[in-house]
Amino acid sequence: MPRLHALAALLAAALVLPLAAAEPDATPAPRTTQQVLDASGPSDWRTPDPDRTLYMDLEAGRVVIELAPAFAPEHVANILVLAREGFWDGTSVYRSHDNFVVQFGDADADDPAKARPFGNAKTQLPAEFERSAQGLAFHTLPDRDGWAPEVGFADGFPAGREGADGQAWMAHCYGALGAGRNLEADSSIGAELYVVTGQSPRQLDRNITLVGRVIRGMDLLAAIPRGPEPMGIYEKPAQRTPIRAITLAATLPEAQRERIEVLRTDTATFDAFVESRRNRRDAFYKRPSGHVDLCNIAIPTRTPDEGED
Repeated sequence: MPRLHALAALLAAALVLPLAAAEPDATPAPRTTQQVLDASGPSDWRTPDPDRTLYMDLEAGRVVIELAPAFAPEHVANILVLAREGFWDGTSVYRSHDNFVVQFGDADADDPAKARPFGNAKTQLPAEFERSAQGLAFHTLPDRDGWAPEVGFADGFPAGREGADGQAWMAHCYGALGAGRNLEADSSIGAELYVVTGQSPRQLDRNITLVGRVIRGMDLLAAIPRGPEPMGIYEKPAQRTPIRAITLAATLPEAQRERIEVLRTDTATFDAFVESRRNRRDAFYKRPSGHVDLCNIAIPTRTPDEGED
């Protein structure tokens, strides 16, 4: 009889073990990008400051640009003067370089007889390729980058830095807004601007002053017909894309401003968003990559009360 009791005890234990092993994993399932955004709260989003937001009106629609005074304060200040005084009204996109940039401003700037006056804007500025990383809140990405010791987001812009005590700079990601210059480092004033419309030309980082980025309307710029080789500059004025106006949002009544929110880049929700891009887990992806490039993280925008764009 004792042996029977012992055997019964062993059988009971054997029955319990599989049940314990079959308990569901307490670790929550990874979320997709859409699930992360759907679960976001109001505090995860921000409204762009109208005092540093430009509206570029084309015949095809409006492009919304957010300026970056934390990285290029003197250029941004000059751009605000130019916008307030209507410098770009009636100008054009006169260059569209395939897989590179579109450029806009005064196509006759090199002709003293035709060039537009700069009004109260400054005609000489220092190069603002980089700034001290000290005092700049920097949200670092987990992955390595071939163009900078550290990459992440600062003030809502993709950026690189040489550690917390080194230099920091904006990155030439898709949609970045830069100030065109000549050979001299300090030859830009923000009157001639370009937007990256192709593969991110990161070799330009720390070589040109970046002043902001497009947060809505990249589809309008990307659809502009390409100009001829080698530079994409149109040969005939009729080929250019007219710019009706470039307006500072703060100069318009609030009811006429664009309703737009941008996902903040300094929150746990943004970290989850980055992870969802690093390891895609929707039905299409069979093998998560475990890595994401800085410029592959497109910061989401949405219209308030109407969900994600």
